[in-house]
Amino acid sequence: MAQAGAMGSSAGDVVTLPRWEWPGRRLVNGLFKAGGEDAAEPVSEEIKAILSKVPEVTLGFWIIKIAATTLGETGGDALSMSMDLGYAVSTFIFFALFAVLVTAQIRANRFHAFLYWGVIVATTLAGTTMADFADRSLGMGYPGGASILFVLVMLSLGLWRYTMGKISFDHIVSPKVETFYWVTILMSNTLGTALGDWVADSGPGYNGGALIFAGGIAIVAALYFFTKTPRAGLFWSAFILTRPLGATLGDLLTKPRADGGLNLSRYSSTAAIAVFMIGCILIFPQRAGSHPGHDKPE
Repeated sequence: MAQAGAMGSSAGDVVTLPRWEWPGRRLVNGLFKAGGEDAAEPVSEEIKAILSKVPEVTLGFWIIKIAATTLGETGGDALSMSMDLGYAVSTFIFFALFAVLVTAQIRANRFHAFLYWGVIVATTLAGTTMADFADRSLGMGYPGGASILFVLVMLSLGLWRYTMGKISFDHIVSPKVETFYWVTILMSNTLGTALGDWVADSGPGYNGGALIFAGGIAIVAALYFFTKTPRAGLFWSAFILTRPLGATLGDLLTKPRADGGLNLSRYSSTAAIAVFMIGCILIFPQRAGSHPGHDKPE
């Protein structure tokens, strides 16, 4: 092998690999810089999709996401209310769960469907109790809590754009980008809980609240299919809106009939939603990839 590599050069000369070989080597090493200025050729979209740590965003993605947010509402209330642990203790437990799972997710070298959705569920559980703690225990109320959380989401997105140059939700590969991704998801799910409770308790009730947020998602979908509105903004808008939709659906299942709910057990509801969610993960294709309509380079 050494002789083959040195062919055409004098003995003792330092042999340099051809320039075109380095992009592939950098990809193997996980540096993901093959598209830089010193690379011979840019990394293809197909390679980026394979290396991505998030699932392809399809209809199945959104169904599982709504199930996860509903599970977060019923599961969070089960711990904080049914078990009477309170919002602070429950938040500590769920945040610890989130920290463990998100560390495993970021350290993983490829996409794992159950790990990814496990982190999503952890963010919805923590988001439920964090929002309730801010709104009720700290006395901020729904407007105050929602306003602060909205600022935190915008701050997370702003830091993401400032640090990385753009907000990319399709190919999540580097640990830094993935950290921004998960922090934004945690904040957005917490904001969504506050919005769901605020709207439902302001008059429309759980049925009306669910219809309002489902309508909001429908509007975002229409903007996606029929306009050129920036995809990153639409993605995060839909992502945030699924959380209050799940929150109102969760409350609809478990709140007393006098309050407009179905008065189902929080434990059995959480278990049933978890089984449904696992079934969806197994049924719907789970591939690492990108948003099916993300902007293509010219």
